Amino acid sequence: MMEPFIVSARKYRPQHFEEVVGQQTITETLLNAIEKNHLAQALLFCGPRGVGKTTCARILAKKINEDGHEQEGEDFAFNIFELDAASNNSVDDIRNLTDQVRIPPQTGKYKVYIIDEVHMLSQNAFNAFLKTLEEPPAHAIFILATTEKHKIIPTILSRCQIFDFKRITTTDAVDYLKKIALEQGIQAEEDALHIIAQKADGAMRDALSIFDRVVSFAGNTLTRKAVAENLNVLDVEVYFQTTRLILAHDIPGLLVYFNQVLSAGFEGHHFINGLASHFRDLMVCRDAQTIALLDTSDAVKEQFLEQAKKVDSDFLLKALDLANTCELNYKSSSNHRLLVELCLMQLASIGVAEKKKGSEQDIPLIPASRFHGQPPSAPLTFQQTKNQAPVSGENPALERSEDSTGEGEAFQAESDREALGTQHGDTRATATAISEEVTATGTANAPKIPATEPERAEKAPASEEPVRITLKDNRETKVSGLSLSSIRAKKLYEAQKKAQQPEPENLPEDAVDPEKLIELWTAFTELTESKGKKILASSLATDTPKLKDGHVISIELPNSTMKKEVERDQLDLMTFLRKSLNNYSLQLGITVNEEVARQYAFTPEEKYEKLKEKNPAIDLLRQTFDLDL
Repeated sequence: MMEPFIVSARKYRPQHFEEVVGQQTITETLLNAIEKNHLAQALLFCGPRGVGKTTCARILAKKINEDGHEQEGEDFAFNIFELDAASNNSVDDIRNLTDQVRIPPQTGKYKVYIIDEVHMLSQNAFNAFLKTLEEPPAHAIFILATTEKHKIIPTILSRCQIFDFKRITTTDAVDYLKKIALEQGIQAEEDALHIIAQKADGAMRDALSIFDRVVSFAGNTLTRKAVAENLNVLDVEVYFQTTRLILAHDIPGLLVYFNQVLSAGFEGHHFINGLASHFRDLMVCRDAQTIALLDTSDAVKEQFLEQAKKVDSDFLLKALDLANTCELNYKSSSNHRLLVELCLMQLASIGVAEKKKGSEQDIPLIPASRFHGQPPSAPLTFQQTKNQAPVSGENPALERSEDSTGEGEAFQAESDREALGTQHGDTRATATAISEEVTATGTANAPKIPATEPERAEKAPASEEPVRITLKDNRETKVSGLSLSSIRAKKLYEAQKKAQQPEPENLPEDAVDPEKLIELWTAFTELTESKGKKILASSLATDTPKLKDGHVISIELPNSTMKKEVERDQLDLMTFLRKSLNNYSLQLGITVNEEVARQYAFTPEEKYEKLKEKNPAIDLLRQTFDLDL
């Protein structure tokens, strides 16, 4: 006949103070009080559920009646009275208790009364208990246990010696679970036990109950995968993969991956909360003094340390702020999924997208145009992530991010080509050839500079023969030009291009055809727009260039912002125009006409005034419905 199953919470309930987990301070205090006969007449055990309050009360009740002559298995249960205050909370129940207290024990020295969940007593019951609790008979000891000390009236608290039980630490819980697993012949991964301990949230009883549950599911072998699946918790690898996609700035892959998490039955609130905790753990790993605050297994700790090397503190601070804000706004939001998706998009846009003038967003989103024509990433699916951790090279999106570090640093260079011929009458054909011309002119004689390693370029050996720069085509794999590495690379690249510009002396200065100048200007503008530099292209298209004094190309812009935009990128423009027109004395002159600026509407108020001039009825509409601008 099969023996009846006993749950671990009962089977492994401690019988001695030495077996109690995580409460050494309290157990030592009680043992010393018994040895020195300093035991109070009323004790209050308070703390969260499952931390050993009732267990310690029973051990104490047994211990104080021992005289050293006890046999194995002997107890004094007949001198221990347990009362559930949740169901015996009336005045009559307390009166019956106080009547029993007067009767001395038949054997042993003390009668011990354990009142569990004492906070459930009514106000009148507390008052009826006051006198007996303050001055009980010498043979009576009261042990009160509660999870909500704040509900007990102060007059009761003042009559008790209070012991605050703490939550069981994850380390203590894991060690105790290891001991039980070894005793039962169960092979358990340390990561699996860590998940159980974290799920228990400091309650040893809950940890043992969860342990029984996962053993019933997985058998005698407990793996991290099996435990995470049975408990329906998000494995830490999910957050590692999410962080990889964020660092890769792969918004499409990130949204698809989040959809897989939702499809697995997890709430968005749980996901974003765990992601915030993940960022906190990464922050902790960045300093040797705070690594001890990382509450996880050694194997997972190594993963945290490795990923922490790929992020900086500025990113983590912004990410923590975004994740916490999303969590706070989750309950009040009517569209939970959209809120989390927007947060993920902002996380992936940190340090990439350039903040637009007048934008209220602290972290603007990466424009959708960046992903046009980009081959779709192939991140691990949610199920694959749960099964195994990705190894290096499995995340194409991350590899693309590591290969390219700047956007718009220079036009791509392939090889030297012949100068753009004037026989091309078609403007589109001219625009097609501009890319080749600019790269051949602007990058000739420049040393090879890897975009991701500007420091290494300073140490490049000098060569007598000109070395032509070869940069990757970033039209499909654009990454932020605002990262520190890309900014340094761009500044170094621009400085070297300026230094390598030929001196205008003794160079050709052919006469410039104004019509040809306009044609080339238009073609360059179209190519610039195709490169994704829409702001620069718009500035160039604002005015038609005019030739003054035979060598000054003059344009008129409506504001200084557009002027700065053109001046910042005029090197490629002038290099192309000089070589195409065979005139190296050409200069660019930009003037700002404030009168022209008034024709443009920049602020919402200005745009509204423009609309009102065209259709006065729009003001009536605004007043009728009390609309804001």
